[in-house]
Amino acid sequence: MHQVMEQNVRIVSRVQWRAAPPKQRERQKSLARRVVIHHTATPSCRGLEKCKEQIFSIQRDHMTERGFSDIGYNFLVEGGGIVFEGRGWGVVGAHTKGNNLDSLGIAFIGNFNRHRDLGDTECPGENLYSALPNLRGTT
Repeated sequence: MHQVMEQNVRIVSRVQWRAAPPKQRERQKSLARRVVIHHTATPSCRGLEKCKEQIFSIQRDHMTERGFSDIGYNFLVEGGGIVFEGRGWGVVGAHTKGNNLDSLGIAFIGNFNRHRDLGDTECPGENLYSALPNLRGTT
């Protein structure tokens, strides 16, 4: 018999991590057809306070150094499983050039090395990439 474990997901809103306001927000014209998994290529973090600082730093880098209108990812996940709202639901991200209009970008906070599905990058890292098949849900 297959046993399903129920787990509550903690989502930290933009207000809670003190996100800077976006320069603009482009709404997705339809539901996302796919999810693109990334890593932030930064040190990993655990816990609300430490990760709030890290995510704010990522947002600042994306907006000032990369010229994005906001943090590039729709959501970010820290080492203990807390989910942080980036651009959020229904907003076009800036996570995978040429693939943002119909996708949702989720980044795991940390550096996991080597990735190669949609571009020549190391994202989301070899260790996380090899674990992706195990993340498929059951119905």
